[in-house]
Amino acid sequence: MSRQKGLSVYELVLLPVLGVLMFLSKLLMEFLPNIHLLGMFIVVFTLVFRVKALIPIYVYVFLVGLYMGFSPWWMANLYTWAVLWGMTMLLPRRMPPKVACVVYAAVCALHGFAYGTLCAPAQAWLFGLDFRGMIAWIVAGFPFDVAHGVGNLLTGLFIVPFVALLRRLNRSAQRL
Repeated sequence: MSRQKGLSVYELVLLPVLGVLMFLSKLLMEFLPNIHLLGMFIVVFTLVFRVKALIPIYVYVFLVGLYMGFSPWWMANLYTWAVLWGMTMLLPRRMPPKVACVVYAAVCALHGFAYGTLCAPAQAWLFGLDFRGMIAWIVAGFPFDVAHGVGNLLTGLFIVPFVALLRRLNRSAQRL
């Protein structure tokens, strides 16, 4: 279904709903600082929908802006999630499930550990920080990046089963 050009009616409905699912999952997990399902969802959606996974990612980004405000901190959302999407797109398409489980969780974790560093250039530019200020920003956020990376590692372990489930649901929907 995701190999055709353009979007099917099914995808026009499903992909934005997946973005809403990402947003709602983030809201439900707000009580845990920097621990969420977003990395897992982005890797799963990218593995299943490839380029079309950008739709739920940017529906999520837009909803975050609407809900929390299109403030300076939000700007990094425009590219940080695309980095994880791009990393996933570069992975080999066919891996043995045991290898895939480790690789996908590692990529998810790496993105979490690097999140503050990825955000730092935008924050430095928006807040007028020099290079030393940007480094200080990264260091100050490091404990949150550690929590983010560990959380992504743990949720990343569910990627392979969720990919299998989503692919099976897609096949079922095609038959309808």
